[in-house]
Amino acid sequence: LVQRILVLDGGMGTMIQSYRLDERDFRGERFADWRSDLKGNNDLLALTKPEVITAIHYAYLEAGADILETNTFHSTSIAMADYHMESLSAQINYQAACPARACADEWTARTPEKPRHGARGVGPAH
Repeated sequence: LVQRILVLDGGMGTMIQSYRLDERDFRGERFADWRSDLKGNNDLLALTKPEVITAIHYAYLEAGADILETNTFHSTSIAMADYHMESLSAQINYQAACPARACADEWTARTPEKPRHGARGVGPAH
């Protein structure tokens, strides 16, 4: 920060929408029989479609981002209650941090003079 302005990645939700995921994508195998609809629970994709989240992180890094936010905009027990998933909040937060950290580390290794960082994405329910 003393040497240059750092660039934060962009909106995760809008990037997720570009993938046109359906209910099955959000459910994955683990939540195939879940009692409520899950489409729109973007944070759940950390568990069911981590490859999508990783691809989005890569896209932002390729565009010049220095800081990657985790896909955890609604990953609180309060927000997860909409999907009856309160008990999964901690797991989702942890799993969402993994691809952000891995992508940041990979790109930092490529260009050590320009380190990349991870930051927790925080939404209105935090």
